[in-house]
Amino acid sequence: MLHIEKYAAVDIGSNAIRLLIATVIEKEGFPTQFKKTSLVRLPIRLGADVFLKGNISSGNYKRLLDAMQAYSLIIKTHKVVAFRACATSAMREAKNGKEIVSKLKAATGIDIQIIDGNDEAAIIASTDLKQLISDNKVFLYVDVGGGSTEFTVFANGKNIASHSFKLGTVRIINGMVEDTMWEQAQQWVTQHTKAYSKINVIGSGGNINSIYRFSEKKVGQPLSYLFMSNFYEKVKQYDYNQRVFELKMNPDRADVIIPATRIYLSAMKWAKAKNMYVPKIGLADGIVKQLYNERKTSALK
Repeated sequence: MLHIEKYAAVDIGSNAIRLLIATVIEKEGFPTQFKKTSLVRLPIRLGADVFLKGNISSGNYKRLLDAMQAYSLIIKTHKVVAFRACATSAMREAKNGKEIVSKLKAATGIDIQIIDGNDEAAIIASTDLKQLISDNKVFLYVDVGGGSTEFTVFANGKNIASHSFKLGTVRIINGMVEDTMWEQAQQWVTQHTKAYSKINVIGSGGNINSIYRFSEKKVGQPLSYLFMSNFYEKVKQYDYNQRVFELKMNPDRADVIIPATRIYLSAMKWAKAKNMYVPKIGLADGIVKQLYNERKTSALK
């Protein structure tokens, strides 16, 4: 007998906002299955407001309101048993962030939790990432977003260290990341990986998923440092319009793909890693896992 439920997660990032509807299937004696039923992504790019002006503009608030109302209807239509919305760097740094969250809750009923970089890394770590992080391997986990990048070192199956840097793609394309930020990130990665002789990188975020599709690799196969380097040199040869038209990138991906690739490539270089695994997980997947675990724990009480 199968027990089937749906969960929903909303990830409000600096570049885009996402709604994930996941179907959770339980069968006694078997591992629980998590299936992505629907993923809706909207490139609102809140970071362009916040990082340059300090506030979320009225125009982007209206877009965000429309998005949340639409998401609310989708969640209702799917009859999800639990959902959660989390906002990261842009909402966290916006002077009117809390006001926006309050207005959205009043208008849509969706209560948005503003989380910090460490919370974000912890939520993502609760996903299927655990299947990759075996006791005898060392990984540097790199999650690149529009406003920040989270680095986490896993060794012996445990989280050794993690840190969030304001090294995001939207910040970079707006000229808001100084060389000192790159240097700080390099120092942190070098310091926390130098004790290990062999390290692989785990990459997450929309950009690395896009790069992975370009690679035409089979699911589970890693991207090599050589591939990442060649990809970086290739996309730099195209201007924005060429990336959209000739490389067939989405317009909201074509401008951030270069700084994102630079961050991933730099992380591999700093950690002296030859390969990067791309499990295609993110904050929304972690939120779903958290909701499921909380619901199971509550049912046992």
